[in-house]
Amino acid sequence: MYRSLEDCILDLEKHGHLVRIKEEVDPYLEMASIQLKVYEAGGPAVLFENIKGTKYRAVSNLFGTIERSKFLFRDTWEPAQNAIALRNNPMQALKKPFQQIGTALAAVKALPAKQSPNAADHFDEISISDVPLITHWPADGGAFVTLPQVYSEDPEKPGMMNANLGMYRVQLNGNAYAKDQEIGIHYQIHRGIGVHQAKANKLGQPLKVSIFVGGPPAHTLAAVMPLPEGLSELTFAGMMAGKRFRHCYVDGYCLSLDADFVITGELQPYDTKPEGPFGDHLGYYSLTHEFPYLKIHKVFAKKQAIWPFTVVGRPPQEDTSFGAIIHELTGNAIRHEIPGVKEVHAVDAAGVHPLLFALGSERYTPYQKSKRPAELLTLANRILGTGQLSLAKYLWITAEQSAPVTTHDEKAFLMYMLERLDFRRDLHFQTQTTIDTLDYSGTGLNMGSKIIIAAYGDQRRELCTEVPSALHKLPAQARPQLIFPGVVAIQTSAFTTYPDAEQEMHALCTAISQLGTFEACPLFIVCDDSTFVSESLSNFLWATFTRSNPSHDLYGINSFFEHKHWGCDQLVIDARIKPHHAPPLVLDPQTERNVQRFFKNGRLIQSTLK
Repeated sequence: MYRSLEDCILDLEKHGHLVRIKEEVDPYLEMASIQLKVYEAGGPAVLFENIKGTKYRAVSNLFGTIERSKFLFRDTWEPAQNAIALRNNPMQALKKPFQQIGTALAAVKALPAKQSPNAADHFDEISISDVPLITHWPADGGAFVTLPQVYSEDPEKPGMMNANLGMYRVQLNGNAYAKDQEIGIHYQIHRGIGVHQAKANKLGQPLKVSIFVGGPPAHTLAAVMPLPEGLSELTFAGMMAGKRFRHCYVDGYCLSLDADFVITGELQPYDTKPEGPFGDHLGYYSLTHEFPYLKIHKVFAKKQAIWPFTVVGRPPQEDTSFGAIIHELTGNAIRHEIPGVKEVHAVDAAGVHPLLFALGSERYTPYQKSKRPAELLTLANRILGTGQLSLAKYLWITAEQSAPVTTHDEKAFLMYMLERLDFRRDLHFQTQTTIDTLDYSGTGLNMGSKIIIAAYGDQRRELCTEVPSALHKLPAQARPQLIFPGVVAIQTSAFTTYPDAEQEMHALCTAISQLGTFEACPLFIVCDDSTFVSESLSNFLWATFTRSNPSHDLYGINSFFEHKHWGCDQLVIDARIKPHHAPPLVLDPQTERNVQRFFKNGRLIQSTLK
């Protein structure tokens, strides 16, 4: 149980999970480049002790592996897991009351603890310019906070127990922000802070916001946890930290007394400024858009404060570990939230939000000779109407029959579905709807489409295990390659416009149909580089599902409309890069050469360390 981030760092170092870099490091691209390399190598947490332009230290890769993440919470993992399970299933307390006493007591002991404003005397008042201003990717609009805990209260029900603690990215400088006076906050309107600001706007008043950086790792984790109703992020933070969340109010702003840094300020009603670009977790930049900004009130820091940060980019990255922690802690939460759903897996390799795999029950047609999805379709709509899951574009859903199925073996799950799918029946579109703000495959910011692909019934086909010889009769540039059984990549010329693409895809579908039936190859991926897409499952998932908008980029061999339903014999996904897509993240070559001084054979050189 850690009293501070410093305690955590000393403990990690004692157990061989942390190294220190004493040589000066540039916060412009160099620190991010080092973090990316250390994470990829499965390396330790890294404490940067000498950062250009600031007296403060910074730490990265705290959550770099699931093993280290669980090590951080080794003393509090089980009580927190039990509390979440109890909130998800309150009847459990009635069935086994004596077994739940410890969990209830742990929750009570974790309630936030309000203290006198004098408790904030250990903070120095500083400026934004004093903190480590870390720029992660070459085209980023400025320096960003990547592990913030953004605190806001409900204007209609003020107080900590109705507060929201969320992780929303924060831009510290650049663009049109007045230096040391304004910073940007990027969030989606349905998130807690968005609800709070909407209420403040209605009342015609600014929303007070506090941004906590650092403190015990439990506080960072609490900001990203999807907690059940009735369990606040601050209580959860206390449970995971093994100590109550200590806070006070100064000038009407909440200060976390355990944080290393606190930024306070106000979001003005209906007031925005350009925010971004930012290299994001889909593997592309999110571009510049109008978002609310914070007018700074005061900035605080501990005497020996440490700035935690991470780098997001094409998965997997450190935030992949967050996803794994959340999955382990929440366990069967989805089963209680949506009865009939057994698993929902947001696929990390596809950027999390674009692609969901789900496993449900199918009890509507047990006696029909021709089994087909029925209950699965009602469950799919429930899934796409639930929290962050509503951001998905692709939902593949099926049900177990005679053998167990899991969504977490991604290749096996897709093959199971492709063996059973009837593309004339099993494709269900939702058009002109919302998608992830960070996804630029759609028709505008937050605008795109969704598709439910639901399979149930007996196996319909054996999947091809090599490219059918007839497909090699396509033009030479097609270079058909097998991605995995049942899925073939075909390379074509670069995408220009949707009218041109529609003609090109119809011509390709016609050409394929004239070469044979290809029942064993139910899915074709049209791409810019068939070698890249087929060389790994990760490449296939990333390129296919981040570069396509279902309503615009799905085609079919022998496609048809019937009573407003679209179907086909084989599905074709146009996963080429489109002109309106955001650019992919590419490292800066000069920075990559510069940071080689810290590495040898992919590992940090010991001479640069303490």
